[in-house]
Amino acid sequence: MEKLTPEECLILADIIGDTPTTLNVLDCLKQGMCRAYVFGNLPDITASLVIDTLYDDAFCFATDVDALWHLLEFQTDLESLNINVDPIYAETLGQHISAKTDSSVKYYVEIHQALLEPARSYSNEIVRLLTLADVELLANAPAGVRINSYQTPQRTITTGPVAAVIVNDSIVSIAHTYACSDLHGGISVSTLEEWRGKGYATSAASLVAQQIQAMGKVPVWSCGEENIASLRTAQKLGFTEVSRRIDIVATS
Repeated sequence: MEKLTPEECLILADIIGDTPTTLNVLDCLKQGMCRAYVFGNLPDITASLVIDTLYDDAFCFATDVDALWHLLEFQTDLESLNINVDPIYAETLGQHISAKTDSSVKYYVEIHQALLEPARSYSNEIVRLLTLADVELLANAPAGVRINSYQTPQRTITTGPVAAVIVNDSIVSIAHTYACSDLHGGISVSTLEEWRGKGYATSAASLVAQQIQAMGKVPVWSCGEENIASLRTAQKLGFTEVSRRIDIVATS
């Protein structure tokens, strides 16, 4: 089983398609930050596996669960991967993974939402968009609001809109565009614990969502179903659930 070349990864991205559900995997494929495999010959495939080399997330897409398991069972790091699949395949794959790794598995629901109406405004005078003049500010952000990705601060600001609350020359709350495709822009938010409950994340996310829409793209919001605070923020902004996926995690 051979890993796809960068050129083949772009072909796979076109096959998977540009939807709110596929935004993360498209970003991995197009940035080249992944190991990708398919069952079959491009473009005629029945399963694909894309492993984010930064976070160990394994995105699975298939029309045949046996073909998908064939791609997974040969991964030497199977126990450490977060296997992201369509709900219809979760139980079958979970059983295979449990038997292969001699461990139990847990299932987590991931909810994908899209903003299909104009973003609701929650303006706040201390929330503003960041520019390239704020690169050092972003690079020195406290751990709780630091953007942990393969992107540099410069790349983060140029990938898509970033909005923040700045107190005493330090970021205390931030919303940024973690990935952009031709059609969608994904929003991620974080706020330092002592600054929560003030509506900063909602205001920052509202500003980023408006900017994404101004670019002609649909804002996307994804989180686990247990993340009630995140789901409430998305609801305030007007996001609508469009799909669900399951994360399968092996536990020793």
